[in-house]
Amino acid sequence: MIEHHRTETIVRKRYAAGAIAPESKLCCPIDYKAEYLEVIPPEVIERDYGCGDPSRYLREGEVVVDLGSGTGKICFIAAQIVGPNGKVIGVDMTDEMLAVARRNAPVVAARIGYANVEFRKGRIQDLALDLEQLDRQLKRNPITDAASFLAADELAEELRCKHPLIASDSIDVVVSNCVLNLVEPKSKRQLFGEIFRVLKKGGRAVISDIASDEDVPEELQNDPELWSGCISGALTEEGFVTAFEQAGFYGIRILERDAEPWRTVQGIEFRSLTIEAFKGKQGACFERNQAVIYRGPFKEVLDDDNHRMERGKRYAVCDKTHNLYRKAPYQEFFEFVDPIVDLPLTEAKPFDCSRTSLRHPKESKGQDYNATTEANSTCCDGGNCC
Repeated sequence: MIEHHRTETIVRKRYAAGAIAPESKLCCPIDYKAEYLEVIPPEVIERDYGCGDPSRYLREGEVVVDLGSGTGKICFIAAQIVGPNGKVIGVDMTDEMLAVARRNAPVVAARIGYANVEFRKGRIQDLALDLEQLDRQLKRNPITDAASFLAADELAEELRCKHPLIASDSIDVVVSNCVLNLVEPKSKRQLFGEIFRVLKKGGRAVISDIASDEDVPEELQNDPELWSGCISGALTEEGFVTAFEQAGFYGIRILERDAEPWRTVQGIEFRSLTIEAFKGKQGACFERNQAVIYRGPFKEVLDDDNHRMERGKRYAVCDKTHNLYRKAPYQEFFEFVDPIVDLPLTEAKPFDCSRTSLRHPKESKGQDYNATTEANSTCCDGGNCC
């Protein structure tokens, strides 16, 4: 496999050239909403290299980070979607790409009437290290020997801790458009961990990238042209999903999968996928006598905490799981049973989430519940139930 630093150099050189002159082999054709493109200068649009449009899943007021933002196209689209109450941060390691993006940011801001985009220099697998701050420090204290090399390493760690490029738990949505595959395999786990770190609890990632239907053989991984061309570093479709699982995400789903491959190399198909994944299932579990009923259509499902549920049955869940299921992407698949007498969270006992068990209705209604009521007149559209 190509050595790590050489891989990064190859990618940087090719994308630096792509910032100067458009290169068609770096991207798939994508249809973006024309209304968002009208305010973006041609220089940005002509040098956009992506394989999807994660911006279409954003909402007003969100704080967004775009990994590998390039000349800023997705950032400038996102700026219009999140509006003046939102914020967009583009992260890229290529000076030439950042120059184009920063040069055009004031133009877009003037056209939309507000400035809510900024661009920062960093590596997407190390979102804590601000490379421009590091550059400034190293110019004052250049590396000249082993001691200064070790001092620079300590400086980088200090910057990560005290002045992070992107702070932990600060972002609503992390998006990316066809750059995760450019990160060498040994750094992939760190990359997904960094995406998880910067997201707020309840935040989400929406990532468009190239994935393969088979493992990429070593000879293709050693091809520099294929590395920078979004081929050699591609995860498999299954591996793409698994990477989110291993980082601690939940509610992972494929939003888009191109039916036709973008490229086929030695019989291996490479196509665009867009995946959404949520942060927030971590935390303590408490018993509040809540239950959920899986509505279907499948006979049974298994969630990211290994709760296996059959259709139509009433299951005991902790307060955390109950609240997670009430939100995207789960809420349409469940019925929710709240206890008749609310148990405050401050009085709730720990709940054992390592097992899945049914909830008897009396646990939610109360053991002494013995009410008798008249028929509900609304149950049959105003007609008779019998």
